[in-house]
Amino acid sequence: MSTVNTSRRRPLFGRMYPKMAAGMDRGGMTERRRELLSGLSGEVIEVGAGHGANFAHYPPEVTRMVAVEPEPRLRAQAQAATAETAVPVEVVPGVAERLPAADHSADAVVMCMVLCSLPDVGAALAEARRVLKPGGQLRFLEHVRADTTGLARVQDVLDATIWPHLVGGCHLGRDAEAELRRAGFRIDQLDRFLFPPARTPVSFHIIGTALRDGDE
Repeated sequence: MSTVNTSRRRPLFGRMYPKMAAGMDRGGMTERRRELLSGLSGEVIEVGAGHGANFAHYPPEVTRMVAVEPEPRLRAQAQAATAETAVPVEVVPGVAERLPAADHSADAVVMCMVLCSLPDVGAALAEARRVLKPGGQLRFLEHVRADTTGLARVQDVLDATIWPHLVGGCHLGRDAEAELRRAGFRIDQLDRFLFPPARTPVSFHIIGTALRDGDE
């Protein structure tokens, strides 16, 4: 019987990311986090919850939130962050490709800056489909491929060289919208924005809601 590795140790990223996220939040990402989570209710799974930067922004209508995080250092910080949350949060080890949740058990799945770093995006999105209830939502906030050939080429060079090693496996040039559609999701809402507000290889982002194709 095989066992599933529920941890992915990235010690450098585990130390760097909370500082990076704090700088992003000071620059305006906090508002996007609130937008991402606005209106959620019931049982929610956050995939790749990091150090818990989203926890404070979950609305009180969320009755239970399971925060899945494979990196041990970040998971410990997320556990500490639960002391200041307004909703019940359970922090658990796990990977996006094998979520520790039953079929059709979640009203929503949240992915925030996650799809860029996954070894198998298709498998992770298939898991999100599996755990979502009929009519459930996938909420996403991701950086994505640039909209010009020149900047996309720069992203490709970074992705093939130093960027994934520096930033926890991140790939700037992934097309998260296309991955969602390929995995059988229907995009219900989508907003594209630049963050920071300049055209650089790291600035292209999307935020929105997707439903399983066939759900209304």
